[in-house]
Amino acid sequence: MATHAALFDALGLPTPPKGDALRVENPSTGAEICSLPMMDAADADAAVASAQKSFEALREVPGPLRGELVRRMAERLREHKATLSKIVSLESGKNYQEALGEVQEMIDICDFATGMSRSIGGRTMHSERPGHRMYEQWHPLGPVLCISAFNFPVAVWSWNAALALICGDPVIWKPSLKTPLSAIAVHGLLQPILADHDPALAS
Repeated sequence: MATHAALFDALGLPTPPKGDALRVENPSTGAEICSLPMMDAADADAAVASAQKSFEALREVPGPLRGELVRRMAERLREHKATLSKIVSLESGKNYQEALGEVQEMIDICDFATGMSRSIGGRTMHSERPGHRMYEQWHPLGPVLCISAFNFPVAVWSWNAALALICGDPVIWKPSLKTPLSAIAVHGLLQPILADHDPALAS
C-alpha cells in the first residue's frame, strides 16, 4: 500500500507536519504510519473562535447557496474517492471496499443535504388577530462540534457536517486520535470550496 505521503501527494495536498506527540499506527500491522503534533488548549480555543467568525459569514448565505457549497463538496469527494478511501483503509484497518463504502456515504449525505437546502421551511398558522399571520422561521444556531470515532473516521463527520452546513452552522471536527490523517485529508480537500465562496468561511 502507498505511504501516507504519497496518498496526500495524489490528492494535491501537503504532507501533514511531523511531530512527536501523536503516533499514528496501521492497526493491521502495528507499524507506525507517521507521527503528528497535537493541538493544545490555546489551539482549541482558536479553532472555536475561528468557527464563530465563520458563522457570522455563513449564516448570511441563503440556504440554496449553502446547498450549492455542499454539492460542490460531493463533487470533490467523488473526484478523489479512491485515494481518500486508501487513506481511510491505511489508518483504520478497514479493507479497501469498506473504505470505499464509507467515502460513498459522505457523497450520499452531501447529495441528500443539497436537496434539503431548498426545502428548509416552517409552518404558517392562522392567527386570532385580524390582519396578522403567524409563521415559523428557522435560523442558524451556531458552530457545531462533531466528535468522530476511529471505526468511521469520515462518515460520521459528514452525516453531521453536511446537514449543519446547509443550515448555516459551521462544524468543529474532533477526529479520533487513531485516525487523524483521514480528517486532515478531508479538511484539505474541502476547505478550498468554502474559500472560493468567501475566505471568511474557510477557517
